[in-house]
Amino acid sequence: MQMRAAVLTEFGAPMEIREIEVGNPGPGEVRVRIRASGVCGSDLKALDGKSPVVRNLPFVLGHESAGIVERTGSGVSRVKPGDHVIIAMNGPCGQCRNCSAGRFHLCGGAARLAAIMGLMADGTTRLRVDGVPARPMIGIGAFAEYAVVGESMCVWIAPGSPLDVLCLLACGVVTGVGAVLNTARVPAGASMAVFGTGGVGLNVVQGGAMVAAHPIIAVDVKPARLEHALALGATHAVDASKEDPAAAIRRITGRGADFTFVAVGNAPAVGQAADALAPGGTCVVIGVPPTGQTFPLDLRPLVTGERAIVGSSYGSARTREDLPRLVTLYQAGKLKIDELITKRYGLEEANEAFRALAAGELGRGLIVF
Repeated sequence: MQMRAAVLTEFGAPMEIREIEVGNPGPGEVRVRIRASGVCGSDLKALDGKSPVVRNLPFVLGHESAGIVERTGSGVSRVKPGDHVIIAMNGPCGQCRNCSAGRFHLCGGAARLAAIMGLMADGTTRLRVDGVPARPMIGIGAFAEYAVVGESMCVWIAPGSPLDVLCLLACGVVTGVGAVLNTARVPAGASMAVFGTGGVGLNVVQGGAMVAAHPIIAVDVKPARLEHALALGATHAVDASKEDPAAAIRRITGRGADFTFVAVGNAPAVGQAADALAPGGTCVVIGVPPTGQTFPLDLRPLVTGERAIVGSSYGSARTREDLPRLVTLYQAGKLKIDELITKRYGLEEANEAFRALAAGELGRGLIVF
């Protein structure tokens, strides 16, 4: 069948809004009618040719999404046509070593690894542009009217849920909140600092507020982002373009932060965040720097102060449990998602949405169908 999609045909060039072909779902696959998709920094990297998972063009971007199941392939049992679903970025196999240990976000199954590179489990794609196979971002490709995804990526939510809000749970919210709750397990009263207060960093701030961390220090170079962080629970704001953030964090806390979170793909920020740690503190790296990027690190304070640097992938999430739990917290007013949204766009405005993201004008933008 034909559908409208935003197609990337040349790195560094605008996406083209055009009609493309989407196939029927195969065994274990689901076709979802997309209702909304977030405008995410991971897609921005892909537009510029900086993403390690986007190499073969043409490509359909978009991954932070939610929609309604339109058709299912053979063997699908968890969802049916008409179901409302959030499309999770990871579709764990449930059988590999990491899945067996409960680390579903680190699934090493063949289907998951194929999806990362924009392929289905059988190594093919359900999308075609002018007869040429096209790959979807992380196996989703949500800047399109429909997406064909693996069944394990679909997380059921109640009918009537606001899909143009809850789509943000699929990436930015669970990645940021999960880094606090799952990866770091920040206790009440612990001090924390968040480097980068874009779409993910704002949710790290929210995660800190949810566990009663104090103080929660937001660090950025854009005043508008710092104001947004303060509105979502940060207690202090540090403009890193005007002062040394590590020194500012030590001044505010008196000893350094118990936890620092780096929500930007920037290696120097990791160095600053590590420098800002109190003895016994942990630096959690969420943003993914370009491959091969390094930074100098003084190892002595790491050893003598028992400081730690850890990575956090997708908020260490168990999506079938965590996403419904986050929906409940949103419904209870304890998780702010509407407040993250700066602007909604139609599909034909996708390029403008990414211009605004690159300019730092968006907390979170949405492509809405």
